[in-house]
Amino acid sequence: MSSPELDVVEFLLTTHVYNDDRERDADDLPPRYRRAFWSDEGIERPLAATEATAETATEVADPWSAISGLMFTDHDEFSGSLSLTERAMAEEWYAERADADRVEENPTLAAALDEADYERAREANRPVHADRVWIDSLLEEYFDNEEDEEMLDLVDVRAPEEVEMTLNDLVLTSDQKGEIKKIMKAIEHREYLATIGLREIGKLLYVGPPGTGKTTTARALAHELDLPFVEVKLSMVTSQYLGETAKNVEKTFEVAKRLSPCILFIDEFDFVAKTRNSDEHVALKRAVNTLLKSIDEISLINDEVLLIGATNHPDQLDAAAWRRFDEIVNFPKPDSPMRADILRIVTREMDIEGFDPEALAADTQGLTGSDLRLVLREAVLDALTEERTTLTQADLEAAVHDFEERDSLKDLDMIEGDHDALVAGGDISADGGSEDHEHDHGADGHTHDH
Repeated sequence: MSSPELDVVEFLLTTHVYNDDRERDADDLPPRYRRAFWSDEGIERPLAATEATAETATEVADPWSAISGLMFTDHDEFSGSLSLTERAMAEEWYAERADADRVEENPTLAAALDEADYERAREANRPVHADRVWIDSLLEEYFDNEEDEEMLDLVDVRAPEEVEMTLNDLVLTSDQKGEIKKIMKAIEHREYLATIGLREIGKLLYVGPPGTGKTTTARALAHELDLPFVEVKLSMVTSQYLGETAKNVEKTFEVAKRLSPCILFIDEFDFVAKTRNSDEHVALKRAVNTLLKSIDEISLINDEVLLIGATNHPDQLDAAAWRRFDEIVNFPKPDSPMRADILRIVTREMDIEGFDPEALAADTQGLTGSDLRLVLREAVLDALTEERTTLTQADLEAAVHDFEERDSLKDLDMIEGDHDALVAGGDISADGGSEDHEHDHGADGHTHDH
């Protein structure tokens, strides 16, 4: 049960209990409350319950109107403060209307009321270090000059709440599930691992074609573990400012250590091998050496940073790159049963007449999860052009056919000397033949095999 009245009373009770009980800390406050009380100094006592903070925490547009009819509430019009005149009466009123599940979403109240399990509530509550406001304040404090701000533009930092996909939204292989379970246990028992001297753990390399879920799975893991997600593409860090490449790499790892515990996701890891095996600028080679050294020095056990690298081209990695990782996780293109499961998940909120995911999976051999989402997006958009929100199996089959036709356009190339003409198969040779391209970019911007 929830109502504006109940939401505001819970907010006021929480502020009262938190202010009175010095054993409670910021991790005992629900994230929406922390957002309301956050300042440059973090969250400080006493928490000021006002109409403004109540509205931010509860999203009730007029908090005082919601509770003005209750005998145990009061309001100061001048300051906008809200208060409880009889806390015991408020607790009794709240306990009659809030079940244990609701109370356990609020560790502060779970500690004060007998009906809930505080330890379970505390464990389930997202910690403060995963809040967007905490992440932003830390980054502003640590990277406070213009040069550092430019570097932060190269790094994408996400709070767990900003990750839309969860592990339950993904179709994973048994091997992928096993590796995720192992790393989650390693994080849970990292103190034990440290005591037995097992410190070389927590560096994963995701390998597989584009669109198979490497990045999405890493983000979903951050959501599952309530960890900040620090994502960097090596090509950006090492090419944006050539003279600052090594420094940028070092600062990337500094960001991760400052935000720890967190996940550091390094995409395009094959860039390491490309640089080491070429005549690239000496600054790039220095940056790659700095990267490898930084990977050696960072640790899940010591620094609370889970490192995940990803590459679409594992064949390009040399031994020096491979040995930096203690686990290799393969992300193959999905087989037919996996494609059917992906289709079921992606279409959960869709109305589709005669939906047959197995039949559709059989017709989409070679497509990745990313491709399937593009197919469904096009089917929805095509239906909307006909003013329909109910799809049919035929709509999806037509979208698959259209996707395959668009995908084949990636083999088109400009005819030499005529930039307005296109021809399938590549460049026209003198005898009218054409050259086939083994790899190119598909409709989703990823490289695909033919």
